[in-house]
Amino acid sequence: MRYMGMPLGMWLLFHRSFREKLVTVLGFGPAAAKAVERNALPKYKEIIRGLPEFEKGDRFQMNIVNCAMLAAFYLNMEEKPGLEQMTDYYAAAMMTAPMRWFCRMGGRQKFSEKDIAGLKKTAALNAANRNPYSWNMEFLPYPDGSGYEARFTKCGICMLMNELGIGEIVPAMCRLDYTMSAAGGAADFVREYTLADRGPYCDCGYKKKVRT
Repeated sequence: MRYMGMPLGMWLLFHRSFREKLVTVLGFGPAAAKAVERNALPKYKEIIRGLPEFEKGDRFQMNIVNCAMLAAFYLNMEEKPGLEQMTDYYAAAMMTAPMRWFCRMGGRQKFSEKDIAGLKKTAALNAANRNPYSWNMEFLPYPDGSGYEARFTKCGICMLMNELGIGEIVPAMCRLDYTMSAAGGAADFVREYTLADRGPYCDCGYKKKVRT
């Protein structure tokens, strides 16, 4: 995967937040946080360049780029925080003002014809059959019309993090699904299993919020 393009854009959007949250969430000193950020950039580029290009129409490229950024910062922390700390850190680093706006805009389209059509197209693509750093997904609408489940049987984040030897922090990324759904405001997120926790699949359930 080329660094120029989305990976560069994501770095520019998020690297300051990832550095600042080292201080405010994980308790790093400012100098230590800057050192982690400085060393994370070349590692990030290295990870990105080791990934294949994603197919046109694969909606999960951003997910793997975010994964590469978290991995690059984590790998350059001398003392590795625990999973709970990393979960708080990743959520705080990702949920910037632009990301909250992005979630709100996505929430307006939730359950729309465009949203459903995109999910069906993604399910038919089965991109992970050709790219192990992508995802395979089934689209499962709830019979009562209350929403749908996106059920993942292959996960690019699990693949990349395990290759990097840091699979223990994958659940920190999984938890962001709840945060992003809440920020979208249109659905309650429900989940029973994740592949990261050795579940049979990763279920992402979106139930329409009941308006009162």
